[in-house]
Amino acid sequence: MQCFTGSGTVRSHAHAPCLNLPRSSRAVSSSTGLVKAHALTRDQKQRHLRAQGLRLTSNTSSVKSLFQGRLNSRQPARSHKRASLRPRADAQTSVAADAGKPVENDNGLLKYFSDDVGRDVLAGITVALALVPEALAFTFVAGVHPLVGLHGAMLMCGVVSLFGGRPGMISGAAGSTAVVTGALVASHGVEYMFACMAMAGGMQLVFGWLRLGKLIRLVPRAAMLGFVNGLAIVILDAQMRHFQSAPGIWLSGTPLYTMAGLTALTMLIIEVVGKITKKIPGPLVAIAAVTSLVKFANIDTKTLGDLAAISGALPSWHVPNVALSPETLMLVLPFAAAVAAVGLIETLLTQSLVDEMTQTRSRTHTECVAQGLGNLVNGFFGGMGGCAMIGQTIINLKSGGTGRLSGVTCSLAIALFIVCLSSTIEIIPMAALVGVMIKVVIDTFAWKSLAIFGKIPKTDAFVLVAVTAITVVSNLAVAVVSGVVISALGFAYKQSTVLSVVRTLSVTPVKRKNDGLPKALYTLQGPLFFASVMEFQALVDPAKEAEEIVVLDFKNCRVWDQSGLEAIDNIALKFKNAGKEVVLQHLSPDSARLLKQAGDLVDVNIEEDPTYAVVADYPTMDDDDDDDDD
Repeated sequence: MQCFTGSGTVRSHAHAPCLNLPRSSRAVSSSTGLVKAHALTRDQKQRHLRAQGLRLTSNTSSVKSLFQGRLNSRQPARSHKRASLRPRADAQTSVAADAGKPVENDNGLLKYFSDDVGRDVLAGITVALALVPEALAFTFVAGVHPLVGLHGAMLMCGVVSLFGGRPGMISGAAGSTAVVTGALVASHGVEYMFACMAMAGGMQLVFGWLRLGKLIRLVPRAAMLGFVNGLAIVILDAQMRHFQSAPGIWLSGTPLYTMAGLTALTMLIIEVVGKITKKIPGPLVAIAAVTSLVKFANIDTKTLGDLAAISGALPSWHVPNVALSPETLMLVLPFAAAVAAVGLIETLLTQSLVDEMTQTRSRTHTECVAQGLGNLVNGFFGGMGGCAMIGQTIINLKSGGTGRLSGVTCSLAIALFIVCLSSTIEIIPMAALVGVMIKVVIDTFAWKSLAIFGKIPKTDAFVLVAVTAITVVSNLAVAVVSGVVISALGFAYKQSTVLSVVRTLSVTPVKRKNDGLPKALYTLQGPLFFASVMEFQALVDPAKEAEEIVVLDFKNCRVWDQSGLEAIDNIALKFKNAGKEVVLQHLSPDSARLLKQAGDLVDVNIEEDPTYAVVADYPTMDDDDDDDDD
């Protein structure tokens, strides 16, 4: 077996070595399986790699997948692509975080659920302890019984962990969806909330099946930072309520000092344990230590049992008791659409964050389908539904939970809490759980956004602040959509100022006519679209043109939309009405075909005319292979 190294030299190996594709173009031959160092386009490289069962990541500087295994040198060349190529277990360099697909290896089904069973189980238990108080708190927001929230957390976490596209991400009964359903429960009762969850789940399933999760690419980086910061503030605000004896009445004296001291102790233990060992989750050790201290020292402080009783039965099949009528549909539909939108936005943004933290890629459409399935199950089993939870996800990752088993363990642990361990769990001090969540806030908040605030463009800075503020005062969906709209408008404005036009005199033949006559040559530079049309019309004035022949050269200009095409039509018509002969050069065939008035004025030059689509979907490598990105 031969391999081209980064320096271009060729080495021979008895067995298949690591595949190293640096910045220069290389591809794997579909016929011989050898690495060839000839220049190829990205799409061609992707097709060659797929033929070998390999994958090219979005990072064009390297292929993150490194492969090991044996290739039988005695096999004929055409059988090489069937050879077993096993991804390395290193999650930091392996894109086999195809998260969502079982990985074929010696461990079989177990590997699909976990790379480290012990750490995933401990992480799952830790997350369950942190998830219970959050779920109980959100039931008060939604106006439902505490068990409805616990059932929702258990079902969402279990279903999404089993079928989702991002192992290690935790879903549960979330506050963002509870806020939406609260009004529906208050006006029509909890049964309508169950119907709403079932309908929202169906919408999310359709969204996933249509592979629309890739639309998360449209969310700019500034909006992502605003989302993270806003949720961190929301989580911190939720913890501050535990320092109140009643709404608006803060603790004072000994109760306040006890609560603050235990919270600080919890955070200190988490920090110390994290520096000593990574095998045992620091939050789990902290919760156990503080609970033991409170119990054996007989310290008087608020416990989980003071928040709500969690004992009860497991969820069972339950069809929402609502009238099947068009009126019911129209009543529930807006709430269901809002739940589906808010849930998917928070989930996909959290998924992007986890991908960045773990340096792996996952499939968005698989996660959308799993979220829809989770909410559908909630609707027919009496849960309050939800979505991905960034706080609990951070706890899981920091505790070493990166596999599906951590989420499944969390779901099973909540079930045990409900059925037989309620008396044990209810003695956990709220200070311990608050300490865990405040530590999550510190780890979640994008502190680097404060350092770069004065160094990034003003539009991005405004988006970051706007998304953060709207997330806190309104809801996540409004915040993210606002961020996308502001960014899009800022981008359009900046691009509209790029267009320039230079007028010169030329005697170069046009339309193959060597007449030697002087011509007014207008050379356009930059994009022509709805935002730059007025600038184009101001720079090219037919009334001031003295030459009889006018040439508009679009070699360095790209026509992006119908507004640009209409602007070309109108300017060409004005030149013709003024008695000028107009020639349009270096327009793409697509642009020339779509022009109405000026189509016959185009000087076609197959060798020089650019090729690009106008008002159309641009095919990309990722669209050819959705599994790579989604």
